[in-house]
Parts: sequence; C-alpha cells; structure tokens
Amino acid sequence: MKRFLTAFTFCILLYSCNNAPSPRPQDPTSFPYKQKEVLISNTKSKVQLAGTLTIPSNNKVSKIVIMITGSGPQNRNGEGLNHRPFLVWSDWLTRNGIAVLRYDDRGVGRSTGNFSTATTFDFADDVESAVSFIRSRPDLNQLSIGLIGQSEGGLIAPMVASRNNDVKFIVLLAGDGIPIYQVGLQQSADMSRAAGVSEAIIAKKLALDKKFFDLTLQDSSASIGQLKNGIDSLLYQEMLSQHWDTAKFSAYKQRYDHLATPWQRTFLKLKPADYLVKVKCPVLALNGTKDLMVNCKANLAGIAKALDRGGNKQYKIIALKGLNHLFQKAKTGSMTEFAQISETVNPIALTTVSKWINTLSF
Repeated sequence: MKRFLTAFTFCILLYSCNNAPSPRPQDPTSFPYKQKEVLISNTKSKVQLAGTLTIPSNNKVSKIVIMITGSGPQNRNGEGLNHRPFLVWSDWLTRNGIAVLRYDDRGVGRSTGNFSTATTFDFADDVESAVSFIRSRPDLNQLSIGLIGQSEGGLIAPMVASRNNDVKFIVLLAGDGIPIYQVGLQQSADMSRAAGVSEAIIAKKLALDKKFFDLTLQDSSASIGQLKNGIDSLLYQEMLSQHWDTAKFSAYKQRYDHLATPWQRTFLKLKPADYLVKVKCPVLALNGTKDLMVNCKANLAGIAKALDRGGNKQYKIIALKGLNHLFQKAKTGSMTEFAQISETVNPIALTTVSKWINTLSF
C-alpha cells in the first residue's frame, strides 16, 4: 500500500486499525501443505522477524518466494480492512508448487524492532536477511529464490535483486517505475479526479504538494525536528497568504506532517530506475488499470524503460484491466471501495503470477 498525503492516512487505517476479522470468500479454510513458524535474524539491525514458511506437501518444489509488504506496518498476511492478501497469495502459490516465506514487518506481530524509525533501506535489509535465512537451511538452499513485492515492496524487490545474485527472479505487484516524487504527485492528481475534483483545484493542490515535497528534500543535513519546524513555518505562511481558516489549516497540517518522518523523507528521494537498471534476473511486473495509487501506464512504462536500458531481456509487463491497487476487480479504483469488495485478490492476478513463475527454469 502507498503512501502519500491523503493516501497516507488510509495506510494508517488499512494496516493499523484492524478490527476482529471475519472470513472473506478467498480466506483459505484448509491447508494441504506444510506450514512452519520461523525466525529470521537481521544481524545488521539486530531485529528478529517472525514468519511462516509454507512448502508443497509433495516436496516437488524448485522455487521459493519471499513476500514483501507495501508501505505501512503490516503482519505476514498483509492484513487490513478485513482482507488478508498475503495469506491468499501464499495459499495460492503453495498449492501451485511454489514454497513461500512471509513474515511480520519489524515491530509488528511477533517481530522485534521499531517500524516507525525504519526506512525503505532498512526494509530491504530485512528482505536480504530472509534470503540469507533460506540459504542457511539445508532443506531450502537448493531452491531458486524469488521476491514478490507489493507496492513499496515492488520497489524493494529490485533494490535487493540489483545487489544480491541469490535472487533469481522478481515479481512487482503495483511497483514503482518512475521517481517517487512523481508517483506522489500523480497519485494526488488521480485520486482527486476520481473524487470529482476540478482540474483548477487539482492544479492548486499539486502546486502546494510540490512546495512541501521540495522543502522535505532541500536540506538533507537538517534533522527531523528542523524539518518539522520548516513544515510548520511553511504552513503558517500558506495560511496567511491563502486566508485559510482554522479547520483548513488543521487539514493541511495533517496532510503534510508525515513528511517529517525518516521513512517518508527517504522514500521521497528514491528513483526506482536506479535499481531496475541493474536487475539482470527475470522480472514480471503487473499493475491494475484502475490503480489510483501507482498509476498503471506511467509506472509500467518506467519499469520497462529502465529494464531495457539495463539490457534485461527477461521481463514481462502486464496491465490487468479493471483491477485496483490491491488487484481487486473495481469500479473506480477509489480507496473507499477496498473494504466493500468481497474478493481479496482477483484470480487473474493469482494465475498470471503462478504460471509465470512455474515457466521459469534455472
């Protein structure tokens, strides 16, 4: 899940405010495969990641995938709004002959560490620790390792694959292909249009977003406290010049305060092409045409361009018609639909990924 501005508050809702779960139609009710609880050690950060390993019961397995969550603190099932997408993905892939390792994000569930102080680079280190965990186990070390990243996880996967030759393939689910700065602006525009906002108001919103994005990036030596003070100062300037009332000021403060966090500050600087151009293993990139958070056309084109520039000829780019950011069949792609849609992951997305992985040979 992403990530900026109004979507940021949704990330909090989606991943931090889960009520007692009730079953969704795709929640697995039987598990005809092996399941093991595991602990993964990230010695660099001194973090222990608690996870679940699922292995096809017939042991006729040649590949294993590590699931990488998107933005926001999530458990190993990617649980939010009473959907458990990573549980559905894991169940489907394991039933189709692919072993799966998924884990609670640091500071979530049974994993140790502090999520709020971590950045995308720390999450990449966690993934690399999972790769090392697989390589350390005699029962797994002969398997070909792949990464499946959702949203921000679709940026982390090429970060890790670009530097670790143990990664043999990656799948990007609504991953980024253009600079994150641009993703944020596109996201704001797309979501506003879907809500019926006029182009004139959208232009004003984007101009304001750019001011705060630029402030966030302009002085990398400033502390988080100094950045927060700078954001507050700019907010007061805008309030005076645009004659905001107290309610509007509070709304904008909520909108921009999260920029003064280690994760958002780091994330905003990232350019996916810097990593994609170095990826030499097979890549499958999927996006839904109704994704309002990671624009399908712009980001899939960016992924293809970067892979081409790096000389990677082993990739496949697929736009899945009518699917949203979570790969649900959607009417508008709006965030408000996510909880209302009964399916967790559309079968077309599931089958596309499993078939592609099972065609790979190493």
